[in-house]
Amino acid sequence: MRETAYPMLPTALDTDAMVEPAALSPAEPPAARWRRVLPWALLVLLLGVAQTLLFVLTLQYERDREQERTELTAASAAADVRQRFAHDLQSLQALLWNEPGVDAGRADAAELLRARRELLRIEWRDAGQRIEQALESPYRGPLYDLLPREALDGDTEAACAAALRQTGPVWSRSYFVPKLGGLGIEVIDVCLPIGRGGSLRGVMAATLALGAVIDEAVGADTARTHELSFVEGDGTRLARAGMSRGAGVYVAERLVDLPGVTLALRVDSAERGPRFIPNLATSLVLGLSLALAAVVALLAVDVRRRAAAEARLAEELALRRAMEDSLVTGLRARDLAGRITYVNPAFCTMVGFSAEQLIGRTVPPYWPPEMRSAYEARHAQRLARGVPAHEQREGHETVFMRAGGERFPVLIFEAPLIGAAGRQTGWMSAVLDLSAQRRVEELSRLQQEQLQATARLATVGEMASLLSHELNQPLAAIASYATGSLNLIGGDRADAPTLAMLREATQRIAEQAARAGRVIKSVQDFVRRRERHREVVGCDELVDAVLPLLRLQARKSGTRIDLRLDDPAPRALCDRTMVEQVLLNLTRNAIQAMDGQPPEARVLEIAVRGSGGWVRVDVADRGPGIAPEVAARLFTPFFTTKPEGMGLGLSLCRTVIEQHGGALDFENLRDAAGRVLGTRFRFTLPEAAASAAPTVAEEAAA
Repeated sequence: MRETAYPMLPTALDTDAMVEPAALSPAEPPAARWRRVLPWALLVLLLGVAQTLLFVLTLQYERDREQERTELTAASAAADVRQRFAHDLQSLQALLWNEPGVDAGRADAAELLRARRELLRIEWRDAGQRIEQALESPYRGPLYDLLPREALDGDTEAACAAALRQTGPVWSRSYFVPKLGGLGIEVIDVCLPIGRGGSLRGVMAATLALGAVIDEAVGADTARTHELSFVEGDGTRLARAGMSRGAGVYVAERLVDLPGVTLALRVDSAERGPRFIPNLATSLVLGLSLALAAVVALLAVDVRRRAAAEARLAEELALRRAMEDSLVTGLRARDLAGRITYVNPAFCTMVGFSAEQLIGRTVPPYWPPEMRSAYEARHAQRLARGVPAHEQREGHETVFMRAGGERFPVLIFEAPLIGAAGRQTGWMSAVLDLSAQRRVEELSRLQQEQLQATARLATVGEMASLLSHELNQPLAAIASYATGSLNLIGGDRADAPTLAMLREATQRIAEQAARAGRVIKSVQDFVRRRERHREVVGCDELVDAVLPLLRLQARKSGTRIDLRLDDPAPRALCDRTMVEQVLLNLTRNAIQAMDGQPPEARVLEIAVRGSGGWVRVDVADRGPGIAPEVAARLFTPFFTTKPEGMGLGLSLCRTVIEQHGGALDFENLRDAAGRVLGTRFRFTLPEAAASAAPTVAEEAAA
């Protein structure tokens, strides 16, 4: 830390410091004389600067206060002028309630001209901008006595045309109307469209004197102390008001926005500047006293702060050293030339070299010899381009060599090292040893391979359970149809209806046997995770395929089936066999859930709808619902509430639907009072386009 010697203030006993420079002993060297004179010179200079600043700041404060008052006055005056324009506009709009040719309308206009001194002229024009009628202010002579109205009508015509287009009031640009004797008036026009019966008949144009607007809008107090004027953008004054001339010292401008034009209002205060003579002596004495006290206090405070800063610096250095020694991450600092300037103990332990062996080295000993050329090229790139931003955030991996020759991987985070002057002095690197992480990753890889082998064994067991579960249904159907066929054959009826029933039963046996074969093939594909054969199937075909088996179980339990299907039926892109099995499992579960319910309450609802590119299938029952503790594990494999169940049906159904890109979920149905009315299962399938190409199976059948 750089130290600065502060000069000591002279005391009463320090007599040499109180004599004049000319009285000093000739034998005293000039350097000692300057050391004694310099503090006083600095102190006098400080006091002079302080007094000057105090004087300047006082002047500036007074100027700022007066400027603030002028700004407030300008804001208030602009608001008053804007309000005056608004009142004039309202009064002119009130005239439009009467026809311009009616005596009452002309009387109202004349009364308005007498009441509003800023209003100089009111004109009624037709849609072609031709003046039909005009009234002049009674307080002035004719407005256009030197030049005709047509010579100064350009801005008014433009404003009136805009008013007709916008069907609202529009103000024109201000213009100068010359008068006799070399004088003139700066005026502005406002045009209001005249409408009768939903159509525009013409416009009413009113001329206002800008100077009179300021006189009428601004109060007398403001007019006595300020000059108010409308000015152009370049500062040219258009019209003024006020009893005094502005001094040009405190000036403020505000914009007055009107429909179609913006006016600049300038307020110039009559004050020429603050007066400071009465307070100058007091200010000097007070400033001198404050400066002396401040110098002594600052010296004392600075000495204490310096001592405290040195103590804090020593503590921070000790804390920094303790933190660096306790880190397990290696820290390394290098200058712009690539020389190592600092390493912490963790880095020395990592590479096996001491700090004395590393500091000052441009080619460190922990670089492997076979990779030294690559590292030197990388360092040259650092010198030329700096550290890439992504390496500062993510780091880069490389290989270091320990003192014994062992190579080990490291991850380096490197960032520019900025000095106290704000310039880069080198690079700071944080180095992580990845040897332990690599060993953990290798162990994780071996464990993952073991888990995959275990998963394949579990898949074999899953396939066996799945086959036993899925084949029970088609085989039971085959047995039922076979028993029915035997009963028909053994009877004494051999007429045509009986033969038809035998033919239908035999066809059902063949269908269920083929379905059992498809189930086996689908289960094999499911276990092997192969791509399934998807085809475009009508949802009515899916429902018709499971209805015969469903009706058998429904007749046994006395359940009524309520089927709602869109017309035309939506078409889905799916694996037909597996989706039929999902629909059959859900409907059978719904019928079994209604065991114990009254016969009239056993209703199975099946609804199929298509919307938004998806087919939604709902299966609802009127059973007791699903308890919360059961709902939490409903889709868990091998979880069942049935004594004869295996707990695979709903789990496999969800797996099949999710492999199609859809979702399977359920909810308890409740009435308005919150009582459970049943359960609804819903799953979705991707909807096929109406003009979808024929599937592979359809082409083969063709």
